[in-house]
Amino acid sequence: MYWKLRDELSLSERLRRSYYLLLRDEVNRFLLEKALTQSYQNFAAHKIPYPFVERRELKPRARIPKQEYECQNSFLVIFLEDIIPPEHKKYIRFFDSNRTTKTNLLASKTLPLDSTFDRTQKYMDSAHFMDVFDELLPVDYALLIQRDPSRLLGQDRYSISHFHVRIDWPITEAAEDMARELRYISKDLYEKGEKYAEDAQRKFFEYYSLPEMVGGRRTAAAVAAQYLKRIPCISSVYVASSESRALIRSTECGVSKFVLVKLTEKEMTQIAESNNMPVSRLKKNYMVAGEGRSGVFIFRVTYTRTVHAMPPESGKLRELVPEPYWLTVGYQHILPRPGVWEWRPIYCNLVYA
Repeated sequence: MYWKLRDELSLSERLRRSYYLLLRDEVNRFLLEKALTQSYQNFAAHKIPYPFVERRELKPRARIPKQEYECQNSFLVIFLEDIIPPEHKKYIRFFDSNRTTKTNLLASKTLPLDSTFDRTQKYMDSAHFMDVFDELLPVDYALLIQRDPSRLLGQDRYSISHFHVRIDWPITEAAEDMARELRYISKDLYEKGEKYAEDAQRKFFEYYSLPEMVGGRRTAAAVAAQYLKRIPCISSVYVASSESRALIRSTECGVSKFVLVKLTEKEMTQIAESNNMPVSRLKKNYMVAGEGRSGVFIFRVTYTRTVHAMPPESGKLRELVPEPYWLTVGYQHILPRPGVWEWRPIYCNLVYA
């Protein structure tokens, strides 16, 4: 395991992890609203029906229609518990030229920032952080949020340290790293031939719940998640895609997908009754929009990796067989609307219903 469990941390490190997880909840909430709720509103503003993700698209190995939607918000965010050491700049491209300084932001000519921009606004404890976060999200490549090494007044602070961050680790090296970790190869990706190497690369995409050989931000997110295992702390990679219409999150716990689903009146009634609540309460606390007698909800699928996608207990080399699934659907939940505090996610089987 590349990151330490809570019981292995010092008291100072435990406090920092608690703070990080609290901030991650806020990032989750904000990015859910940006990727899904606001995208839905974009479609509505342009009077275009929202292209809901079909439930079969949430199954492992499912094929996603190759169509991009301009109204769908897309972005890539990397959020670390600690700091990326400078020696990793070869593959995670964060330099002085793309630090979130006032000079760099104004020189980028991509942000609606004026001369009143305050550098403290990039810190997550700033009252204006979400405004800056919102403005930076559409910028190409990734945003990097990490711990501030200065530790002002002895406190851990997190900030958007860099924007326009590129992930330049080759896919072949990422697949090789994964295959070596899972003991399908000993050293080199091509040590068992070209066909074996191609199968390993396809399995790399399945490992991160992506369609085979997909491109763009989603590939960068998967490569980043694999590379960040070299840094001994927990990290979170978020990617929203205009093609998948989903927010995909990779953390130390695995991969989750968040999408919008439309439930019929009958489905809402069944879900409410099975959870001992009136339909009105379900709509009030969980429904993000209404469409006639149907309702729009945020749905989360959490995937579980099978034994084929975990290191073998024996530690011995094994043969890669393409046919077995590497992911299964672990949990399915309807989430409360962003900002609702009192209500928990509702377990609901929609993928295989």
